[in-house]
Amino acid sequence: MSEPIRILQVLGRLDRGGAETMIMNLYRHMDREQLQFDFVIHTEDVCDYTEEVLQLGGRIYSVKPFCASTALAYKKQWRLFFREHPEYHVIHGHMRSTASLYLAEAKRAGLVTIVHSHNTSSGSGISAVVKNVLQYPLRDQADYLFACGKKAGEWLYGKKACDGPRFRLLLNGIETDRFRFLEAMREEKRNELGIGADELVFLHIGRMEEQKNQKFLFQIMREIACMSGKSVSWEGQESVLREGQESVLRREWKAVRLLLCGCGPLEEELRAQAAGDVVFLGVRDDIPALMMASDAMIFPSLFEGLPVTLVEAQAAGLPVLMSDTVTNEVILTDLVQTMSLHEDAHSWAQRALEMAEQSPDRSSYAHQVRSAGYDVEQSAKWLTEFYLSCQSGQDNCGDKR
Repeated sequence: MSEPIRILQVLGRLDRGGAETMIMNLYRHMDREQLQFDFVIHTEDVCDYTEEVLQLGGRIYSVKPFCASTALAYKKQWRLFFREHPEYHVIHGHMRSTASLYLAEAKRAGLVTIVHSHNTSSGSGISAVVKNVLQYPLRDQADYLFACGKKAGEWLYGKKACDGPRFRLLLNGIETDRFRFLEAMREEKRNELGIGADELVFLHIGRMEEQKNQKFLFQIMREIACMSGKSVSWEGQESVLREGQESVLRREWKAVRLLLCGCGPLEEELRAQAAGDVVFLGVRDDIPALMMASDAMIFPSLFEGLPVTLVEAQAAGLPVLMSDTVTNEVILTDLVQTMSLHEDAHSWAQRALEMAEQSPDRSSYAHQVRSAGYDVEQSAKWLTEFYLSCQSGQDNCGDKR
C-alpha cells in the first residue's frame, strides 16, 4: 500500500484548548490510511495530546516561539524546516499570530497554505496590538481562509474576503454519540463527585484566563448563593440571603455547586476567591459525563470564535447561559440563552437559576446537533476531500459548506 498523505498542522501547544480539541476530533475520524496529521508546535513540553498523536501515527516537531527580537531567527527555522521536510504539500495553520511568517516560508517552499480563524479577538494590551499587525496580511497571503464561523472569519479576514472564493467554513464537529444524555451516566458521575440528587450543579469549562471571564462567573455564583439562601464564604465574606429577599428557587436544594474545569494563569487567584461550593476539577477527559451530571452551564466569555464546548453541551441536553459576545452561530437548539455582559451579576444569577431548574428532555438533543451539521464524521469527510483535492492540484478545493 502507498504511504498516506501527510498534512502539517501548526499550533502553539497540544493541550485541551478549543482549536486543539477540534483538530483532534477530526484526526481521530480521518481515514489514516489516506491521510495523516503531523504537528508543529511552539514548545518542547509534553502536552495533553502528545501521547495520543504519537499513538495515532502522527509526528510532532517543535520550533522556538516568536518574539520581536528574534523575528528573523523565527523565519529562518521555518525555512530550514521546509528544506529538511519536502514531503509536505499542505500546511494548515491554527496559530494565526505568526502565521504570516511561517506561511510565507511555506509558500516559498511551494506548499498549499491554509490559515484558520478560531476566535474573534486578540485580547487586549501590547501583545494584542502586535498580533493584529502580524495577522493582517493573512487575508491576501494564504491560499485558503478557514474559519469556525462567519463571525470569526470576518474578524480576521474582512467581509470581502469571506465573500470570495478562497473562504471555507469548517464546522466544529463533535462526536455526538459520546454526548447523548444517559441518566445512568449522570447518576454515576454525581456519585463519584459526591453530589446528591438534591443538589443543583452549574458547570463551566475553559482556560483560566481573562478571555473566559471567570471573575464575573464568581460574582454570578455569589449572587446565586444569596438567592438560594445559602451561607458560604466568597473572598472571606459571607454570602447570605439579603434582608427582605426571598429565595427564587422552585424547590429547596441542599446545596448549589459550581464545577470548574480547566487550568491557566489565573488559577491561583481564582482559588483564593472561591467559596467552598466551587469544585476545581482541572483538565479533564470525562467532559461528556460532567455535562450529564450538571444542570446548566454558565459561559460569560469576553470573546469567542465558535466554542466546541457549547456544541458539546447542547448535544448533552445541557441548558447554556452565554454572553452575547459569543456568536449566535453556536445556537443550534433551544437550550441556549444569551445575556449582555452589561447586565449585572444578579440578573445573570436569576436567569441561570431559572434555566438550571428546567427539565428539558435531555436525551433528544444529540440528534438535533447532528442534523445542524456539527457531527465530526461529516466534518472529517468534508476536510478529507478538501485535503485530497489540494494534494492533487485542483484549482477549486472542496465546496464552501
